[in-house]
Amino acid sequence: MSAPLKGKVALVAGATRGAGRGIAVELGAAGATVYVTGRTTRAQRSEYDRPETIEDTADLVTQAGGQGIVVPTDHLEPAQVRTLVDRIADEQARLDILVNDIWGGETLFEWDRPVWEHDLDKGLRLLRLAVETHAVTSHHALPLLLRHPGGLVVEVTDGTAEYNRDTYRVSFFYDLAKASVLRMAFALAHELGPRGATAVALTPGWLLSEIMLDQFGVREDNWRDALERVPHFAISETPRYVGRAVAALAADPDVSRWNGESLSSGSLAHEYGFTDLDGSRPDAWRYLVEVQDAGKPADVTGYR
Repeated sequence: MSAPLKGKVALVAGATRGAGRGIAVELGAAGATVYVTGRTTRAQRSEYDRPETIEDTADLVTQAGGQGIVVPTDHLEPAQVRTLVDRIADEQARLDILVNDIWGGETLFEWDRPVWEHDLDKGLRLLRLAVETHAVTSHHALPLLLRHPGGLVVEVTDGTAEYNRDTYRVSFFYDLAKASVLRMAFALAHELGPRGATAVALTPGWLLSEIMLDQFGVREDNWRDALERVPHFAISETPRYVGRAVAALAADPDVSRWNGESLSSGSLAHEYGFTDLDGSRPDAWRYLVEVQDAGKPADVTGYR
């Protein structure tokens, strides 16, 4: 089917840029109606102070073949989230896919700085943005999602449960945030599974996000120019790759087999047969363990 998600309604919470934008666009490409939320609009920016907007994302969803609907929302504000879900209920009477991709912590964590030296206000703000927002959104959105059987909840994080279990991730606050999202997917699976819905945790690999491209001084069309400085960046993937992972899950009539699992874009690409935009299938988390963390020279042969 060219539009396997036609008639389905999705909420991508945190879709301004990065993985959230890629997920929203690919859900649109599969025919879904996608509610796009975030704090940065064409009229006002969040503290990120970046140019990407939720209107831009919604336009891309529509251009891809779906229907993008913009709803500016601060997911730390329960009243705003309740209003958002009420609007979806009024306009669509259903919610089939909830993607919790709210993050907002790029400027708040400090690499390899112990908790007693890390800026406390920034660390606590990171936890609120990365964890509390997901809880608020699930609290208000799940009753609507449960109106119809077969709903899917995707908790987007950084790292698989296996990798994060054995690996210190950046700092106390970052590590805690990403582990919390993994555990939220596990808990939601316990609560949703008996009620006919599915919850999973999903991680992209090394992402060619707008922020990452800017940090490396490259664009999506010449990102390989960064490899001279960061050779392992060769395993990176576009945000559309993880978007195709979500679209594949949402279109799978047997998606409940994944309930409670920690998944990655690379592992699902081999399961469902989709590729990244360049036709490759990056398997970043296997590469990290077997090549990068093992101290081997960068070589993506067999990993994409």
